[in-house]
Amino acid sequence: MKQFFLFVALIALLSSFTHKELTWVAIGDSITYLNEHLDETGKRVTKGYMTRVVDQLPYVHYVNQGHNGWTAGRIAEQIETLGLGKADLYSIFLGTNDWWAGRPLGRLKDYQDNTGNATVYGSFRLIIDKLRKLNSAAPIILITPMQRADFVYLFNFKNNAYGSYKPKNNQSLEAFAMAIDSIGQYEKFPVVDLYHLNGLNVKKLVKYKRLKNPQTGTYTNYSYPKFIDLPFNPETDEYPYPPEAINRTYDGLHPSDKGYALISRRLTKIIKNY
Repeated sequence: MKQFFLFVALIALLSSFTHKELTWVAIGDSITYLNEHLDETGKRVTKGYMTRVVDQLPYVHYVNQGHNGWTAGRIAEQIETLGLGKADLYSIFLGTNDWWAGRPLGRLKDYQDNTGNATVYGSFRLIIDKLRKLNSAAPIILITPMQRADFVYLFNFKNNAYGSYKPKNNQSLEAFAMAIDSIGQYEKFPVVDLYHLNGLNVKKLVKYKRLKNPQTGTYTNYSYPKFIDLPFNPETDEYPYPPEAINRTYDGLHPSDKGYALISRRLTKIIKNY
């Protein structure tokens, strides 16, 4: 009988360490999408941020709702067709494509008054309203855009963009990050502020950009900010970010393993509380 009670006590003890299974729907753009498409990084990345979170919290089961190249506006527009389901937890990691597309940021009042999909604030309201309809009790984590260095797509050099060190359509990327943070404060949502994370500062995103010296034509490794405004010809030049240039991103925009590790660390700290 004594052995029986010891066995029951052991089972109870083990059960106390068993966490309830959680379903997490991660909504995002290419930074989220790439978690399941590592071949599109040229195998420069081994794990995305969702996989890394689940490695630390194995009771969490994620659904990847990352859409390559999409803005918050397009997510909001397609929100009823994405197949979103009821989950225990949601995260929204958007904004960088809205900035580059020159979408109007709007004001917090656009979010508060639910003015529609004409501004980024309005887009977030539409997305969040949908998640609340799916599960009003589920926590929603907001993730701000990261800073950006000059982006050059690994498989199509013509697909390139300058970094967040200067505005697009008279709007800074930092303003988009602060807008998302303001929504989090208004709604009392947890916010992972990647834009102001020191480890993802623009100076640390790549070790250098390899470009032709304008005077000599010789390939030279330029660290930030020396590569700003130096010419890059996608028709004739070599890819400016060889593997040795990888730091927190592998192409100036998308996180490397180091970058994804930083992101997942912040998310894990929040998710483990649920």
